[in-house]
Amino acid sequence: MYSVQQTKHLEKVSRDFLKKDANVKDIDELRNTLRFHEYRYYVASDPLISDTEYDQLYKQLEKLEKEHPELVTKNSPTQRVGSTINSSFPTVQHLVPMLSLDNSYNEEDLIDFDRKARENTGLEIIEYCVEPKFDGASISLIYEDDELSRGVTRGNGVEGEEITTNIKQVRSIPLSAKFSDYNIHLAEIRGEVLMSKKSFKKYNELMEQEGLPPLANPRNAASGSLRIKDPKLVAKRSLEAFLYHVSYYTTLEGKKVSDEKNHSKENISKKEAPFTSHSESLKILWDLGFRSPEKEKKVVKGIDKVIDYCKAYEVKRDELPYEIDGMVIKVNDLVLQDKLGMTSHHPRWAIAFKFKARQGTTVLSGVEFNVGRTGAVTPVAKLEPVHIGGVTVTSISIHNEEYIKEKDLRIGDTVLVERAGDVIPQIVKSLTDVRTGNEKIIHYPKNCPVCKSELFKEEGEAVWRCINIECEAQVVEKIIHFVSKDAMDIKHFGGANVVKFYDLKLLKDIPSIYSLGFEKISELEGFGKKSIDNLQSAIEDSKQQPLHRLIYALGIRFVGETTAKTLANAVKEIFDFETMSIEDLQNLEDIGIKVATSIYGFFKNDDNLKILHRLQALGLNMKNTKKQTSTTNTLHEQTFLFTGTMNKIKRNDAEELVEKHGGKIVSGVSSKLNYLVVGEDAGGKLEKAKKINTIKIISEEEFLELM
Repeated sequence: MYSVQQTKHLEKVSRDFLKKDANVKDIDELRNTLRFHEYRYYVASDPLISDTEYDQLYKQLEKLEKEHPELVTKNSPTQRVGSTINSSFPTVQHLVPMLSLDNSYNEEDLIDFDRKARENTGLEIIEYCVEPKFDGASISLIYEDDELSRGVTRGNGVEGEEITTNIKQVRSIPLSAKFSDYNIHLAEIRGEVLMSKKSFKKYNELMEQEGLPPLANPRNAASGSLRIKDPKLVAKRSLEAFLYHVSYYTTLEGKKVSDEKNHSKENISKKEAPFTSHSESLKILWDLGFRSPEKEKKVVKGIDKVIDYCKAYEVKRDELPYEIDGMVIKVNDLVLQDKLGMTSHHPRWAIAFKFKARQGTTVLSGVEFNVGRTGAVTPVAKLEPVHIGGVTVTSISIHNEEYIKEKDLRIGDTVLVERAGDVIPQIVKSLTDVRTGNEKIIHYPKNCPVCKSELFKEEGEAVWRCINIECEAQVVEKIIHFVSKDAMDIKHFGGANVVKFYDLKLLKDIPSIYSLGFEKISELEGFGKKSIDNLQSAIEDSKQQPLHRLIYALGIRFVGETTAKTLANAVKEIFDFETMSIEDLQNLEDIGIKVATSIYGFFKNDDNLKILHRLQALGLNMKNTKKQTSTTNTLHEQTFLFTGTMNKIKRNDAEELVEKHGGKIVSGVSSKLNYLVVGEDAGGKLEKAKKINTIKIISEEEFLELM
């Protein structure tokens, strides 16, 4: 970006300003000098002055602008940190949707991607641009008239949160860039905000010194930072940004050009198009002062060279100053990109090659046995801390007795632990070759570790269970589930309060929630009048929750939220289930023999029925007063599933809308699913749905329009 001559000049100017304070006539030169040093530090990673010297120059500019406020410009280095705290982040629409990339996990996937690209373009060999897949938070920036005008999170791909003030705290993002030198009036560019490994470690050390919990991993740290309401706190996190894609631009003549839609030879003249390939756009971004992957990218011809570069980069990923989880392969020629087009959720001219799961070795130092709300006894391996994929792992579920035997796990074993992306870590195997003979066999308990009752294992199951319904561990977990958000939604309760009240004998079972001794609770630290009033109101309000929430809250094995709605719609009141046979239950939609047997057993248990009658006497709603009937038939028999975080409508409300219009909610992705509604941070359901051509994948906004 800066020539040798410019660099020498600005370095000399810096030294002059450090020796003698700048005056008002030097204010533009001082701003340019600070921008130069921001570039050297945050983009080029090659600072020419110390942090202290930079601060001295910065303070000079602050002083001059304070004395002459009429000279303050919106792209001044001092204007990065806002003076106010954002109360909210408004939602705005991207100029061009931020599509997901199709994923590949092996060479065969890449070869197949290349085959399709060659068949659809008629070429024997294609030129690709290969670059790192940064593991951070996706952003979209808009520059207009050479000035940064807006920064937005990815959101659901169609729209995101407007976070311009926070974006300005990322010093590798220029507040102004001379797009006009390339005949560009307005540009929308895409990138990734991330926290370097060094900054992440430094920040967590600071958190520990202050007695605060450390951040989980660099990716979550970056994503969470962008939503902090105080921009000054954002600035403290030392975020960085890579900008890797120009998604849309208009020329100075007013001609609109979209990288996704409009790259054809007929409608782009040489003058109008500042670049004709993806690699050229990366070079332009670099020259404009952005930290693009210009130095990391490689342009190659043919898929074999793509594969070679991906393998080489995977080997050196741990040497990089930032986390990456794969490589992105893009057809380099923009005209070919336009010819290949896209599906509703990913471009056909790009693919992500995901690296192998992250692994590490550590010692299995012990095993704890935990009791869940259904009585299942789950062994949890305690590990010597091991850092894998940005997360320190100390505990891993080892599922059941058969899993332990199959993996031949022993206390004292050195084990191989794997973590792929955000997937829960797992033990791959024990390294039996390095055993010393001091390892101990893991003995599964015969009695419940909490209440000491004898454990029971049903035929055909791998799980040992405590069947004592008065077992303290089960009771506590059942109460926690009952008050949870998706069940009875008793706000201000929470798991910590359940445990506290149970230990103090204020709670003993689910019905006791509705006869809490609030006088005693008022004597506890942290429970003032307002807290108690809020809790009392939430408990009282929960009595009117619809029947399907109560059914789900009871914690019947295999009964999730969707099944609970099916059950609620099948009866007039909850006690109707006492007379229903297993066959009756199986006749209900999506209820098989296993689920039907569990429901039947629950309502044949006298203790469970006693609890239900106690709840009825306490005033809880036992009837299906809000039986779901469609007010219109516009979605007759159409099936829906929601995934990710909904920002404009609560998921429960969205599901009710579907049902009122004659549609149905299903519990999983299958060929029976018609619509998958995708919110923010969608996960595995989205990836699975992409492989089934009959499923229509829509955004939250598209869903609301459909309604």
